[in-house]
Amino acid sequence: MDQTVDSRTAVKSDAPLSESEKNAIIGGVLLSMLLAALDQTIVAPAMPTMARLLGHAEYLPWIVTGYLLTATAMAPLYGKISDVYGRRPTIYAAILIFLAGSLVSAMAPNMLVLIVGRAIQGAGGGGLFALAQTVIGDLVPPRERARYSAWIAGTWAVASIAGPLLGGTFAEHLHWSLIFWINIPLGLVAMAIINKPLRKLPIAAKHHRIDGLGALLLVAATALLLLALNWGGSEYPWLSREIFGLLACSAVIWSAFALRLLRAAEPLISLEVLGNPIVLAGTLSLFLLQAANIGLAVYLPVYLQSILGLSASESGTAMLGLMLGTVAGATFSGRTIPRFVHYKRIAMAGVTFAILCLGILSLVAGHASLLIVEILTTCIGLGSGTTFPVATVSVQNAVDQAHLGVATGVLTFLRSLGSALGVAILGAVALGYGLPLAGEGTQAASTAVEALAFVMIFFTAATMLVMALVALVLMPEKPLRGHPEAPVLAD
Repeated sequence: MDQTVDSRTAVKSDAPLSESEKNAIIGGVLLSMLLAALDQTIVAPAMPTMARLLGHAEYLPWIVTGYLLTATAMAPLYGKISDVYGRRPTIYAAILIFLAGSLVSAMAPNMLVLIVGRAIQGAGGGGLFALAQTVIGDLVPPRERARYSAWIAGTWAVASIAGPLLGGTFAEHLHWSLIFWINIPLGLVAMAIINKPLRKLPIAAKHHRIDGLGALLLVAATALLLLALNWGGSEYPWLSREIFGLLACSAVIWSAFALRLLRAAEPLISLEVLGNPIVLAGTLSLFLLQAANIGLAVYLPVYLQSILGLSASESGTAMLGLMLGTVAGATFSGRTIPRFVHYKRIAMAGVTFAILCLGILSLVAGHASLLIVEILTTCIGLGSGTTFPVATVSVQNAVDQAHLGVATGVLTFLRSLGSALGVAILGAVALGYGLPLAGEGTQAASTAVEALAFVMIFFTAATMLVMALVALVLMPEKPLRGHPEAPVLAD
């Protein structure tokens, strides 16, 4: 039996992936990730049209919430499954589930079926987010891996910009269902691209089982927490019994999940991964950074419209500075990491710069010109964008290959959870100062009350970044595996 294993290992080592095959895999997984990211942004402009044609407009928010719930809850589960059964079958399953949800959504005769289709889409989309980074982690050593994080950041930026444009165009000039039909050919193309080269990726861990009860508890606890964060301050007051009940039930199930991790023979998330100080600090920093970034991205257009008097389309264009700055920051960080021994300092310097710019924005929020706001938001994106490659590479470098999927899944899970938490926290600040929720009508004329509200919103986001910086400072720094082509610079 040992000889058989050795011979199979030899076959794998004799047939390594070529650079073209690696690029094909990375292109394919990024295309599949783009599909999942697009479906978070593409539906918003078409939602009024969907409500008019399908009816039951009161359930319209569930088109977004249903996708968010399942995508976030499923991310860590996909990481574990891919570690046990291999990347290829797992990513194929995620794409097929996503396409099935797209098909149900496109053919939906009413709002209920559309919401069900969106939830199915999210169940596949959550896997695509986690697996794209995991597969890249399989292909290149950590020292070279950072530069691919810029591609991931670019994928998110493309989705943020192209999603609303495509959604509005399809709904206004063609048909809203094209939002979902377009996923079918793109998904099949992604599967065709990665089909052959993915066969060469070995399975990291064999003869293991998935903890079904642990997975169920994780999904239930996450769903209840996200419902509370989405409904709090909008559907129900934060101190209402409905929100309190959701949070209490979520806390109970989270406790049960923690107990399950301690007692299960093979827990869903390895205690070795959870107890790793680099994983803890790295995921926490990205969690807090994403909370600040997404919360800022949601409420910055409201600021641009209510204080600076921009139209909805003009505020969307003005958001390009923040998005492109984030991509540029991630690109710079990814290309610079292989050249530095103390690579963590790149993110620490970037977040410090973002905190400074966000602090200045909070001070001048009531009287800043559009040019000043554009410069500051672009600089905020540049600074915060440096953290994404550093946190991702640090977490993946801290675990062995057998736990790579789990660690990346946890990172993706907390990043998504941070998005929901950031919107909820800044939403609570906005409501506390009498501002309308994002997406509601805003007044063109600024008032002292509105200006003070945005000062507090920006200050709260800056506080989140300060906490992310603290997590980065506390994160141990482990030398990256692999050798860069360029010489390492002593910093």
